[in-house]
Amino acid sequence: MGVAHVLFLGPEESLTPKRRRNGGVMNTDSQNHLEPIFSLVQPVVEASGHSLYDIHQSGGTLAVLVDSDDGLGVDELSQLSRAVAVILDEHDPIPGRYTLEISTPGVERRLRQEDHFTGAVGEIVNIRTNPGPDGRRRIVGTLLSVESGVLIIDTSDSGATEVHLAEVEKARTVFEWGPTPKPGTPATKNGSNNNHKGGSQR
Repeated sequence: MGVAHVLFLGPEESLTPKRRRNGGVMNTDSQNHLEPIFSLVQPVVEASGHSLYDIHQSGGTLAVLVDSDDGLGVDELSQLSRAVAVILDEHDPIPGRYTLEISTPGVERRLRQEDHFTGAVGEIVNIRTNPGPDGRRRIVGTLLSVESGVLIIDTSDSGATEVHLAEVEKARTVFEWGPTPKPGTPATKNGSNNNHKGGSQR
């Protein structure tokens, strides 16, 4: 049935509507249908000189996250939204109507796949584990390494902590703002200093 809405998120994470149709909501019972969508969307994104970071579904919204070493402007995201909508309309991999969002991962990126974690080495991450014998764990610290599905995170209270990817329920990077200037003190040129690495910093 195709795309019900096409929207894109610019670097400031604001929504701008691009196209509207009427219709129902796609089935959200399973995420298995996302694999063929990756296959359709990735060549379109790479042809534009960017990389496909992730695709995920929430309710009736299909979110396509696009990253680029040189950053992405509103015009580029708008062009990508049209190109992705065309390929999805042509192949119609999702039953029903849905909302398509094209965006950058943002300064606090969702981490789902091993390559996401590999790209976040050296950054602060916030991880929530699946429930275990001792309940869920919340781990916040600097991601030191990723190897064979095992994360090593340097936390302030426990030092180097080992977490298996299979244990992770939710994870994201943490953006650290610099200290707020004291009254009467001029702000640092070009914004605050932080240890953010990668992603779509603006």
